[in-house]
Amino acid sequence: MNVSSDVRSGQNCTVSQAGSTHQPDHLYKGRRASLPLNIVVVGCGLGGLAAAYCLAQAGHNITILEAASAISEVGAGVQASPNISRLLRRWGLGPHLEEFGVKIQGMSLKRWTNDEIVGWTPLGDVMNKEYGSPFYFLHRADLHRMLYEATEPHCNIRVNSRVVSVDPSKPSVTLASGEVVSADLLVGADGIKSVTREYVVGGPDKPRATGDAAYRAIIPAEKLLQDDELKSLVERMESNIWMGPGGHIIGYAIRAKKDFNLVMMHPDATEGGVESWTAEGNIDKMKEYYKGWSPTLSGGAGYSVQKLLALVPSTLDWKLMDRDPLPSWIHKDGKLVLLGDSCHPMLPYRAQGLAMAIEDGAVLGNIFSHCSDRSQILPLLYAYQSLRYDRATATQTSSNQEERDREMRAAMEDALRVARGEKSTRVLAGNANQWADKKKSDIQYGYDADEEAEKWWLANGDKLMTLVPSIELKPSVMHSENRDR
Repeated sequence: MNVSSDVRSGQNCTVSQAGSTHQPDHLYKGRRASLPLNIVVVGCGLGGLAAAYCLAQAGHNITILEAASAISEVGAGVQASPNISRLLRRWGLGPHLEEFGVKIQGMSLKRWTNDEIVGWTPLGDVMNKEYGSPFYFLHRADLHRMLYEATEPHCNIRVNSRVVSVDPSKPSVTLASGEVVSADLLVGADGIKSVTREYVVGGPDKPRATGDAAYRAIIPAEKLLQDDELKSLVERMESNIWMGPGGHIIGYAIRAKKDFNLVMMHPDATEGGVESWTAEGNIDKMKEYYKGWSPTLSGGAGYSVQKLLALVPSTLDWKLMDRDPLPSWIHKDGKLVLLGDSCHPMLPYRAQGLAMAIEDGAVLGNIFSHCSDRSQILPLLYAYQSLRYDRATATQTSSNQEERDREMRAAMEDALRVARGEKSTRVLAGNANQWADKKKSDIQYGYDADEEAEKWWLANGDKLMTLVPSIELKPSVMHSENRDR
């Protein structure tokens, strides 16, 4: 028997502020929606939590539906670049970032055969000075816990609530239990295996294999600190990138330098496979693939890669899948919208997938702080998409292995020229190394989601609020130039 619940009654929303350090007016210049909507967020990942937190701070009643039976510790290393660390600090999470994160000081490019440093990009103080917020490396579980603890006092978070179908016109979702949950607005934040995306797209949206995969592993940092040749990898707080034939390896400290995170890119010719970043990998195959990288010398001395691989206790093998950008993130009925990986899943080479999801949530909350009538839902959704589509799509399309490898190899060759005393053939603007490219960094790291939303509203808000849902505002028209590039 089906059970129906309607979050529009407000009965499912916990509005208590107990335990929160945030006041209701700490965001959006104290502005809160004069009409609180009842919103269901599908998915309790990082993007879903960011959206729920910001929408709650904007004055809305939020219910999060999470498929898992419990909120568990999963994932590995993630990067919180200045464009999202400024948001997290604004949300009161600065002390937690300092406690659990590692402020990355620089990026070290290394030769795969012998650990020779062929390029180094300063980050640390440069990021603070240029963009006003640090660059942190974190464990995903630590960041998730921070966001969960910030969000939970303001929302009703329901676990064991797997969505199996969606009615975008009502709007409502049906859970595996048979319960039907209705709301004023549905936000699809259910990740790469999104159920909600299929309703926006109009059917199954299958990914395509890229031909690449990534082994992921975490090593206790104390094991590196016991080795004179490895301890600097922890102590120097750098991102270490070994560039080699057919792949690269990235290693950096996380969890206040208690763990060392490894990501090892390699070709993947297997047919089919699971689109998952939690699939178990074969540690023997991993070691076999990289056996020629930084070989250990006789007598036990040697280079980093083989010593690191010897310390890996287990590995995950993440098959990298790709999707084309969607023409729209909004269902045609105007009551279902997507964010994060559900609408712009990204390959890991720009390390901006997390950032784009959190920026999405921040902008959605800011825009919906202006809501005063249900007839404004669709125009507000188009405002959100107008603000986010081009940036997220540009980041998504630039996050591919071929471009990353081409750029990094060109950067390495240029660094070798400089090391030989020759003049660089590149300048900071247009540098193949995206982290050393001032123009690229300004675009990516100088972005402030709230500031952009406020500026956009100042220029467009009055006009937007005169619109009614019957007016044609098709994203395919709004963003045709972006798709044709």
